[in-house]
Amino acid sequence: MLKDVEHWLSTRSWSLTDRPLHKILAAKHRTGQSVSVVLPALNEEATVGEIVAIIRHDLMQQVPLVDEIVVVDSGSTDRTSEVAAAAGARVVHRDDILPRIPAVPGKGEVLWRSLLVTSGDIVAFVDADLKEFSSDFVTGIVGPLLTDPGVDLVKAMYDRPLGPELNSLASGKTAGQGGRVTELMARPLLNMHWPQLAGFVQPLGGEYAARRSLLEQLPFPVGYGVELGMLVDALHLVGLDALAQVDVGVRKHRHQDGQALGRMAAQIYRTAQLRLARGHLIRPSLTQFERGPDGFEPRTYSIDTEERPPMVDITEYQSRKVA
Repeated sequence: MLKDVEHWLSTRSWSLTDRPLHKILAAKHRTGQSVSVVLPALNEEATVGEIVAIIRHDLMQQVPLVDEIVVVDSGSTDRTSEVAAAAGARVVHRDDILPRIPAVPGKGEVLWRSLLVTSGDIVAFVDADLKEFSSDFVTGIVGPLLTDPGVDLVKAMYDRPLGPELNSLASGKTAGQGGRVTELMARPLLNMHWPQLAGFVQPLGGEYAARRSLLEQLPFPVGYGVELGMLVDALHLVGLDALAQVDVGVRKHRHQDGQALGRMAAQIYRTAQLRLARGHLIRPSLTQFERGPDGFEPRTYSIDTEERPPMVDITEYQSRKVA
């Protein structure tokens, strides 16, 4: 491992206990920074309500850490919006944000648009499919940004047990098996091409927070490549020492099937490829196979996803800041 990564691990990798809640609150009061929590959601009625309710109870009603909770619904066909609103979130539909630019499917698209409908100096992203959620996820990723002015982006790190083997976590044998795309695609890419980022335990994790002043300068891959793209671009923009991670324990969530993970991996590879050699196109598609009545049938998916420009370049965002 690179020496600067070893140094980073000793100075920019923390635990929840390193920043007690009272110290985080004191820093928020002292600095006057506001905090927004954003949940991108697509058909998450089973989990989104509990996540919103816990954040609202623990970090808005009991203590004044979070200033707003916004759920951005990216086209749910279930009751995600109703459940989130009933739990106390402000719900905004993806297509209602920046209608001048037609929306495309993808997680990164929703995160990018969320900058236009939130106001926090610090923006924390939390996936809406988490189970047995704890507000420690939010305090963990927000704490360093409030207490350390030299930190610009914080990722959560955690164990990701896989499915029915959750009960075996204590043995330590299944702690990392949930991050399949991380281990098979993202980690090799980062180690080979951006070794300074090799110290991130969960580079693709959906729980992270950053200063708005950084987020508004970053391009956003519209799909699943957004987390890797954001890490790489932030490294180039602010440097390794401005990035950090905090151990928040265990993350339990819904797992996708192998083919969905294959499409996710392809998008992540495409995101990395664009950053390695912009404009050098190979084959931006992925063919997979499903058994049909006549044998295995090919299904080809495009992975040449767009990227949204830095939000600071968008006229509507500039107008909002002036106003």
